[in-house]
Amino acid sequence: MAENYLIEPDSGFIKEIVGLGGDSVKKCFQCATCSVACPISPDSKPFPRKEMIAASWGLKDRLVANHDIWLCHQCGDCSTLCPRGARPADVLSAVRSYTINEYAFPKVLGQMVNDPKKLPMLIAAPAVLFLVLGLVLRIFGVKWLNFAPGGDEIVHAHFFSTWLVDLIFVPLSGMVAGVFALGMKRFITDIHAAALRDGKTQKQTIDWAGLGQALLRVIPNILQHKKFSECGENKERATSHMMVLYAFIGLAIVTGIFFVVLYVFQIHGPYSQLNPVKWLANIAGVCLVIGSALMIKDRMSKKDQKSSYKDWYLLGLVFGLGVTGMLTEMTRLADAAFLSYFLYFVHLMFVFNLFAFLPFSKLAHLVYRTVALTYDEWAEREKKAA
Repeated sequence: MAENYLIEPDSGFIKEIVGLGGDSVKKCFQCATCSVACPISPDSKPFPRKEMIAASWGLKDRLVANHDIWLCHQCGDCSTLCPRGARPADVLSAVRSYTINEYAFPKVLGQMVNDPKKLPMLIAAPAVLFLVLGLVLRIFGVKWLNFAPGGDEIVHAHFFSTWLVDLIFVPLSGMVAGVFALGMKRFITDIHAAALRDGKTQKQTIDWAGLGQALLRVIPNILQHKKFSECGENKERATSHMMVLYAFIGLAIVTGIFFVVLYVFQIHGPYSQLNPVKWLANIAGVCLVIGSALMIKDRMSKKDQKSSYKDWYLLGLVFGLGVTGMLTEMTRLADAAFLSYFLYFVHLMFVFNLFAFLPFSKLAHLVYRTVALTYDEWAEREKKAA
């Protein structure tokens, strides 16, 4: 007996998808070219045709908990071959943006991150936080903020103490991890229920150990960007994405090492440029600037690809982070004190915006897509189809 399903179109959901860059969704007439053209769509329950149906009808429950929207890498093959210009890749990108907002908390913060009118407020918030906290601490004799650091050598920690920086960023990191943890618990539960409903898996209960093993199998593919390599239309995007990915990995390693060196071994910077860790930091910084610049160039050259504010917000943050970080170091070496201290302050603002709003920005796809790929590996969809 066929399953009965009550269709409840949500016009509000359709409007939000349109506003997030999926304005072409109504052009789709269900020819299925997109699912046939996609080189990474599975044989069982392929995407994005079924997602285009759900989006055009406003079937929110069929999309938000659908992990297939994250298996799409927005390579653009489907959009290029679509005879109606429905741009399925852009529609799925819009659905992913909506999903990030659904699972992040508090939602009001997510709305602010996605509202260009709130951008000045987001930029000003960390600047005010750093200055106010630093000035309050000075009242109590804690001089972690010094507007006249002086000295023969430029030392950024004499302007903004690393204690002041970490007093903000360590709790901030914990908060971001907590937001992601809560969101991921709901996300995994929801996509498993949806997969059972849609016949994508036969596994009735979530096996967390099995998911962990699946993650270990998925990580090498992510690091090699294998899915990007299978795409044809925007295959070159793999290079810039890998540069940014490995830049972040390298900078995370550098931050971790220097954190231990500073607080455990009490060795303060600035550190020699001959230090191998500094080599890694400089290489990662250059890769971040070049990779993000290539991303911006690629997005500007693709006139047929819809770019929303969320796309440009992230690209601007990543590029700004890389540029201010490198210029801070270069002006320090050039002994341009005022400029170096100013750029360091601006760099901290970029770092704050990138990490504080990570669960609400497009960069959250690093977590959601990894989880979705891991779940799909664990669910063994192809075995069920066989």
